[in-house]
Amino acid sequence: MAAGEPGPGEGGGAESLGESSAPDPTEPAGRAPAIRPFLLTAGRVAGGGAGPPLPVEAQVVATSSGLSVLGSLAFEQHDIVAACRRPQSVAELAARLRLHLNVVRVLAEDLCTAGHLAVHVPNAGTAQDISVLRRVIDGLRTVPDSREALRDSG
Repeated sequence: MAAGEPGPGEGGGAESLGESSAPDPTEPAGRAPAIRPFLLTAGRVAGGGAGPPLPVEAQVVATSSGLSVLGSLAFEQHDIVAACRRPQSVAELAARLRLHLNVVRVLAEDLCTAGHLAVHVPNAGTAQDISVLRRVIDGLRTVPDSREALRDSG
């Protein structure tokens, strides 16, 4: 190390370059930027209980019980119940809260067991029914192209 250069811990970082170390306003307050998933789930894994993990397409919604105890829930559990005021899939919830999918699965299972969330798993037979897929494709074909709609309206 040359004379005059800062040593470890002596301010050679972003602060000495004039950059602000202000927290990112898009990050939820109080959440550490890199908490290991196993810390949030106490080492438990999705599907580690009696059955398989929640499917990513399963719809979760807060119950009246969950909303009534919202103030007493801690951190990620609070965020999950608060975000589930309207039904959404497990995958959407994980993306919205920027949490690992398996962390959301484990915490959602806990919240469901406690009665704070209701989980609705879609019927697997319907999801694999080719007629449903054909109806979706036909429905999408009937949606007008946005360029055509603009041209017709002008």
